[in-house]
Amino acid sequence: MTEWQVLAIPGDQALLVALSVGLAALIRAFTGFGFAMLAVPVFSLLLLPGDAVVLSAVLAFILGLMSYRSWWGLFPVTPAVPMVSGSLLGTAVGVWFLASLSVTEFQLWIGILVVAASLVLSRFTPRERAASGSVSLGTGVASGLMNGAFAIPGPPVILYVVAAMENPVHSRAFLMMFFWCSSIVSLIMFGIAGLITLKPFQLLWVALPAMWLGNQLGNWAFARFAGPAYRPFVVGLCIVIGLSISAKALFWP
Repeated sequence: MTEWQVLAIPGDQALLVALSVGLAALIRAFTGFGFAMLAVPVFSLLLLPGDAVVLSAVLAFILGLMSYRSWWGLFPVTPAVPMVSGSLLGTAVGVWFLASLSVTEFQLWIGILVVAASLVLSRFTPRERAASGSVSLGTGVASGLMNGAFAIPGPPVILYVVAAMENPVHSRAFLMMFFWCSSIVSLIMFGIAGLITLKPFQLLWVALPAMWLGNQLGNWAFARFAGPAYRPFVVGLCIVIGLSISAKALFWP
């Protein structure tokens, strides 16, 4: 068997990957965020930390291309440039941190950060505020740190958007744009750090069909049901997942 032949994985693991990616894509299409927060914790149960974050970044990049009609031209440009610029620096530092983590430490940090971000997010009410260059830059750096270390760039940017953008169409589009840019930055940094292996790409045959279906369902749900109920649902789901991953790292390493 050559290294380029498709990796055989157990049926239960293939099903877990498909379900997690499909649900994460649905939530991301519905809200603009949540893909990495939902997918990476599950990937961390099956893959080494480096492979888990690479798979998430590859899927986020493909998903951004797949759904560009949902966000292109709909997001505010002013805060985007400093935020993406800040993520470059933050991601480089985060990748260095990733290299020092064991699998158990990776899972524990993932769970803690997802729960903490979800609890903070639940306390914010959307409001329209003028964009601040320094705040946008700092948000980008913080997001980059989490992007490089865990392939979860969302929490700092989600908090920024929830605090500063009330229009759901604009906030959803901004998040989709930023996370697509973050996936490009992280893949470049992962490549420089030598973290990219073949294994994450061998799982795409399972992940891509589920991601496409989840994205279609999420877009349909946003067009029909978008409203105040979606945020509590996403926050609650993320908290449950984060607690589950942290418990595994602590009690079943």
